[in-house]
Amino acid sequence: MLRCPLPALTRRTLALACLAGFTALSMPGALAATPKDTLVVALAFDDILSLDPAEVFEISAGELMGNAYDRLVRFDVADPSRLQGDVAKGWTVSADGKTFSFELKPGLKFASGNPLTAEDVAWSLQRSVLLDKSPAFILTQFGLSKENVKDMVKATGALTLTLETDKAYAPSFVLNCLTANVAAIVDKKLLLGKEVNGDLGYGWLKTAYAGSGAWKIREWRANELVVLERNDLYHGAKAKLARVMFRHFKESATQRLTLEKGDVDVARNLTPQDLAALGANPAVKTTATPKGTVYYIGLNQKNAQLAKPEVREAMKWLVDYAGIGETLIKNIGVVNQNFLPQGLLGASKDNPYKLDVAKARALLAKAGLPNGFKVTMDVRTVQPVSGIAEAFQQTAKRAGVEIEILPGDGKQTLTKYRARTHDMYIGQWGADYWDPHTNADTFARNPDNADDAKSKPLAWRNAWAIPELTRKADAAVLERDAKKRAAMYAEIQAEFRKTSPFLMIFQQTEVAALRGNVEGLKLGPTSDTTYYAGVSKR
Repeated sequence: MLRCPLPALTRRTLALACLAGFTALSMPGALAATPKDTLVVALAFDDILSLDPAEVFEISAGELMGNAYDRLVRFDVADPSRLQGDVAKGWTVSADGKTFSFELKPGLKFASGNPLTAEDVAWSLQRSVLLDKSPAFILTQFGLSKENVKDMVKATGALTLTLETDKAYAPSFVLNCLTANVAAIVDKKLLLGKEVNGDLGYGWLKTAYAGSGAWKIREWRANELVVLERNDLYHGAKAKLARVMFRHFKESATQRLTLEKGDVDVARNLTPQDLAALGANPAVKTTATPKGTVYYIGLNQKNAQLAKPEVREAMKWLVDYAGIGETLIKNIGVVNQNFLPQGLLGASKDNPYKLDVAKARALLAKAGLPNGFKVTMDVRTVQPVSGIAEAFQQTAKRAGVEIEILPGDGKQTLTKYRARTHDMYIGQWGADYWDPHTNADTFARNPDNADDAKSKPLAWRNAWAIPELTRKADAAVLERDAKKRAAMYAEIQAEFRKTSPFLMIFQQTEVAALRGNVEGLKLGPTSDTTYYAGVSKR
C-alpha cells in the first residue's frame, strides 16, 4: 500500500472529495460537486497487483503507467499505425535492420528533479530484462537476456543510446514493442537509492513511483483509491487539472448512482442497461472507442476432458454469441471469434460459430462423453464477465456440461490462472502494443509447455502445446512485406479458431459516461493510451 505524504491542502482536498462521495451515497437526493481541479473517476481496479512498470501486466495498472511514465516512442492514438517520439527526438535503423539508434530530447527531468539521460533509458530496459517479470518477454523476444542485455542495450552518450536485436525484425514491430509499459523509463538514481539486496528497487517500486510522465502516482490503496497528481516538471504540455482520483466501484449500478449524484465525474464500467438509462439524463454524456481488448474463455488442457479436440470444439458451439451480443455487450462490444482485434494488421472478420446444442452433443458423444461432464470456471466478479459466465453456464447445461462458477476478485482469479491450476477461466486480453504479434505471441505461441517454462503466454497458461503454430507465429513476425504478413496471420487465426482451447467471444468497445462539464476525455485503443493531461472541467 502506497501512502505518500501529501501537502496539507492536497490532503484536505482529497478528504473533502471522499467525504462528499460518502455523503452523496448516504443521503438520497443530495448532489455532491467534485473539486474543480480534480477529476474523480469510478473504475473497477481490483486487478492492480503492482505499480512497477517492469511487472505491470493488467488493464487498470496499464492505464496508470501510460499516464505516469514516459517511453522512447508512443503511437498516435488518432492513427495507431503512426509512431512518434516521446522522450526520443529521433531514431535510425542500421542497414542490416538489427541496430536501433536513438537521440533523446534535451533538458528532460524526472518528477524527482533528477535529469533523465540515455543512461536512465538504457538502464530501464536492462532492468526489465534482469527482473524478468511477466511482461519481460516483450523485450527478450529480440534476443535480449540477463547475460547480454547490458551489451545489447547501452548509452553511447548523454543523450544517445543503441538497442541491438538478434534478427532483422520488421522495424515497426520493434518500435511498437518499445511503446509497451515494460519499456517505460524509470529514475535510475532514485531506484538505486531504494535498492535492497540487489533488487534494483523492485520491492519499493511495487507501491511507489519513479517516472517522468504527465502525472505522478501519489497514492494507491488496493481496491479503494488511486490518486494521480500533476507533474509540473513534465517536458510536454502540463496537465490541465491538478489531480485525477480513481475510486473503486465494481458494481455498474453504484457507478451510475454516483455519477448521477455528481459524486464522480466519470464512470468507466457501466452495463448496457445502465448506459441506456443514462441516455435520458441531460447532465450526462458518453464517449466511446473500439478497444484492442478481447474477451475469451480458456480451457486448461491439463484437464483430460477439456483436452479432447471434440470437447474443445463442442464448447465453441455452446456459446450464445448472438444473445450475448444483443444484451450483455450491447454498445460495449462486438462479437469477435478471433484473437486479433479489428484494427490490427491481419485481423479476421470470420465468426463461424453460433449456439448449436445438437452439434455440441454430437461432438461430446464422439469424445466418449454423451452425458456431458462437470467442470469449474474461475470468474472475476465484474460485468460483463459474470453475466457472460452465467449465460454460458446455462447454455452448456443443455448439452450436459455442468459448470460450477468459482467467483473471485481480479487478483484471486489471475493468480490461479497464472499458476494454470484452473479448469476454465474467463478473462480479457488487451494489446500491449499496436502490432499483431502482441496477441499472436500469447494466444498462438507456446515455445515451452513445461511447468517451469520461462515464457508463460496464454497458450502456456492453458497448457496448449503447439510447436507448429509457434513456428508460424515466429515466421510472421519476421515478414517485412505487410500484405504477406497479413495473410500469414489470417492463416494462423483460421487454424486457431478450429483447434484452440480458447472460446473467443467479443472485442470491447469501451464506453465512458461523464458529467457535462468534463471536456477533452478521449478513451484510447489500448489500456495505456487513455490520457488525462488534456482533460478539463468547466
